[in-house]
Amino acid sequence: MNGHIPEKVAQKLDTLPTAPGCYQMLDATGRVLYVGKAVVLRNRVRSYFHASANHTPRTQALVAEIADITWWVTKTELEALVLENELIKRYQPHYNVRLKDDKTFPYIKVNWQDDFPKIQVVRRMRKDGARYFGPYTSSRACYETLDALRRVFPYLDCDREITGQDRRPCLYYHIKLCGGPCIGAQTREEYRQTIQQLMHFLEGDSDKVLRQLQEQMTRAAENLQFELAAIYRDRLQSAQRIAEQQKIVLASLEDLDYVAVAQDARTGDTAVQVFMVRHGRMVGRDSFMLEGAEVFQLQEQNEVHAPTESDSAEADPTGAGQLAVVIGAFIQQFYDNAAFVPPLILLQALPPDHAVLAEWLADHRGGKVELRVPRRGDKVKVLELAQENAAEFLRVQQATRAADTNRQTEALTELQSVLHLETAPTRIECYDISTLQGTNTVGSMVVFVKGAPAKSAYKRFKIHGKGGQGAPDDFASMREMLRRRFRRLVEPEAETDPGQRAREENESWRIAPDLVIIDGGKGQLGVAVEVLQEFGLLERIPVIGLAKREEEIFRPHAPDPVWLRRGSQALHLVQRIRDEAHRYGITYHRNLRAKEQVRSRLDDVPGVGPKRRKAILKHFDGDLARVRAATVEELMAVPGVTRKVAEQIKEAL
Repeated sequence: MNGHIPEKVAQKLDTLPTAPGCYQMLDATGRVLYVGKAVVLRNRVRSYFHASANHTPRTQALVAEIADITWWVTKTELEALVLENELIKRYQPHYNVRLKDDKTFPYIKVNWQDDFPKIQVVRRMRKDGARYFGPYTSSRACYETLDALRRVFPYLDCDREITGQDRRPCLYYHIKLCGGPCIGAQTREEYRQTIQQLMHFLEGDSDKVLRQLQEQMTRAAENLQFELAAIYRDRLQSAQRIAEQQKIVLASLEDLDYVAVAQDARTGDTAVQVFMVRHGRMVGRDSFMLEGAEVFQLQEQNEVHAPTESDSAEADPTGAGQLAVVIGAFIQQFYDNAAFVPPLILLQALPPDHAVLAEWLADHRGGKVELRVPRRGDKVKVLELAQENAAEFLRVQQATRAADTNRQTEALTELQSVLHLETAPTRIECYDISTLQGTNTVGSMVVFVKGAPAKSAYKRFKIHGKGGQGAPDDFASMREMLRRRFRRLVEPEAETDPGQRAREENESWRIAPDLVIIDGGKGQLGVAVEVLQEFGLLERIPVIGLAKREEEIFRPHAPDPVWLRRGSQALHLVQRIRDEAHRYGITYHRNLRAKEQVRSRLDDVPGVGPKRRKAILKHFDGDLARVRAATVEELMAVPGVTRKVAEQIKEAL
């Protein structure tokens, strides 16, 4: 064992069990650094601290930070994998391989449980009887897909209660993007048949849909329903154009995914490409960037499965253990949120724990799932194409980042010159005040590091003092916000309430900015100068005011403003920072106003107390517009809401 192991860690290494389980590495502050699983906890965790281990620099950095270890014993390796997934999602550990964009990915949701299913783009799957398709890499991809399909399969896009008795349809009926079930132009069965065809198309079974449209067109023509036949003809032609864009890659009508990885050995940048094939057609592809993909070279991880000469276990063309571990980590995260898991997933290399991964995937799918490395034929060619696409995506991402870095460096250098700073400002903080008629006044602080937004360091301030009540006072609001921020820089333990201090304590408060930008003119800048002088920071932290009208920059004690060169990277950067502060503050301000509006409106309804109000808001996701648009029956679906209360809500809203 390494001789520099902390005493607390050394004691725990001696008590590790030999059972399967999941473990966490923590630093001195209790922050989770890494989450892993193991068949034998004792062997895996102790291997990090072997003095003879040939660790990568990343693993060495991890080990140097470890101050504590915790673990959970599980009955099986599958249980350990499930727990590992949950912990990684919860803590987003710095040293784990993870999807670079940690937002939830969008899905197309078909509310099949309803008589007249409506279609939505959502970011969370629920067990509500609906059908989900995805995930997609962006909302734009969802909407573009639906825009194309709606011209073939018109669907509802309104909040009407469908009875078939409405006097007038909406505009979408007239432009042939809705079948008009609201006016009885389309029966429940006819509408559901259209949505069923849309779902088949999303599943990749376009041939079946084309046959159905052909049959419907022929049947309408035989019944002398020529206008209806013309509608089916147009839909058929549109569907054929979409189907032609779905490349046929397999003669057999299989459902499978290809997962390919490209990695830059110099930087560790890693891209993943997923090809989705349904019924032999490539129906979509998604590209992802990974973080933390410099894989730990532990002994167990190098034990990549050596395939046998069988149809289900084909040769690993890469022979790269690190690549296999990256693929395994990606599969865990991607398919944990996937609406559909195919029965076959083809890979460049089999992960070390491929057997337990296959078992876990089978549980998600509800049927057998096979992980395989192809070695011959068309499947090898398609996987190679996926690898080429992953490499090209990685190249484009790196080129974009390099171009952005060059522009950011140019902007910071120009700012240093124009403002006569000793060094280029690495960390820039910008402050803005948002208010409307003196209510819900809020302050926003955004942070840019090396010219790029550091969103984890953004702060919002709800103004409580003079500037937050009565007549608006931007100067008082700015003073309160800046004092609350910079007091924590010089007096990190200033909070008197221990609970409050525990909630608000954050290391980013202790980092001094290299430049402070105040959104406003001389008056707001004067307030910032007063606050910095109060805390003895004026000589240490440069501060400027950026006026909105002429984009002029005001400096303390300088009689004349400074104008940055029009079209310069420096001007673009300060404008972007100022606009980001404004956007961030306005978003918070609107949220507060919306909550206040919802609270007051519902509180005024007889029979709606705190408990019912909470149930109503939870049912309608906090959206007052949805509450207002809901029918009496929909309101009665909320637990505890009677017909009388629902009618009172409708009358009040």
